[in-house]
Amino acid sequence: MGHTAGRNRLYTVEERARRDATHWTTVQGVLAPLQFLVFIVSLVLVLRYLATGEGYAIATASILVKTAFLYLIMVTGAIWEKTVFGQYLLAPAFFWEDVFSFGVIALHTAYLVALFSGWSEASQMWIALAAYAAYVINAAQFLLKLRAARLEAA
Repeated sequence: MGHTAGRNRLYTVEERARRDATHWTTVQGVLAPLQFLVFIVSLVLVLRYLATGEGYAIATASILVKTAFLYLIMVTGAIWEKTVFGQYLLAPAFFWEDVFSFGVIALHTAYLVALFSGWSEASQMWIALAAYAAYVINAAQFLLKLRAARLEAA
């Protein structure tokens, strides 16, 4: 039995009402596509650096912006979960998405450790790519959950 056992719907009627009433839903709806846009730009810059050895500074800056967006969306997402589900993280409806998010955050944080510990530039970029691969999987999890919520509402 999973963490959503006995829960056939993503949201109860009360949770859906709280989700629709809170401004944190809008915050998440704005931050998620902005983070994705930053990710795309950063991914191109990181790949450019790895392919040519040029653009380390701009690639690094882009990874830092992407990481800041990730931390911001995680904090605001935790507030959103508290508002909607009554707990900051690991609400049954988003348990596995949150668990995987911890891995995404760990990889982004590992990048910061590598950056500030003086690891080689290439090592930093490879860690960033690993973080980005995990981010793509996590973003897909949330998009599937959003689709399920829309289908449930229909």
